[in-house]
Amino acid sequence: MSKFLIDSDVIIWHLRGQTKTKELLANLQRAGVPACSSFSILEVQIGVKEGEEEKTTLFLNSLKIYEVDRDIANEAARYVREYKKKGITLSLPDAVIAATCVIYELILVTYNPKHYFIPDLRLYPW
Repeated sequence: MSKFLIDSDVIIWHLRGQTKTKELLANLQRAGVPACSSFSILEVQIGVKEGEEEKTTLFLNSLKIYEVDRDIANEAARYVREYKKKGITLSLPDAVIAATCVIYELILVTYNPKHYFIPDLRLYPW
């Protein structure tokens, strides 16, 4: 089982061949199969460039996927509502990814930690 959930930005940098990210994912594989949210698949597939579809799909298929279930949906909605009351906009994909990590006790690997200000969320220590 994975203890890390990789964010869409990390997947994108891996697919673009960034050495630092490729090394990071190789290290994370030692702790188990890297995972991502089904929302990350959506985000990555929306932006896939022509000619990179097969490579992208092959990589995404190698990951453990956490589907959005009732618990994740409820927790993500709660995050969005709570932060909206504070005047802070939390995107739906970020809320779903954060909820997935909190519910399954995963560490989020992201290059965008400022998007994730959920107190119970554990972030990969850069």
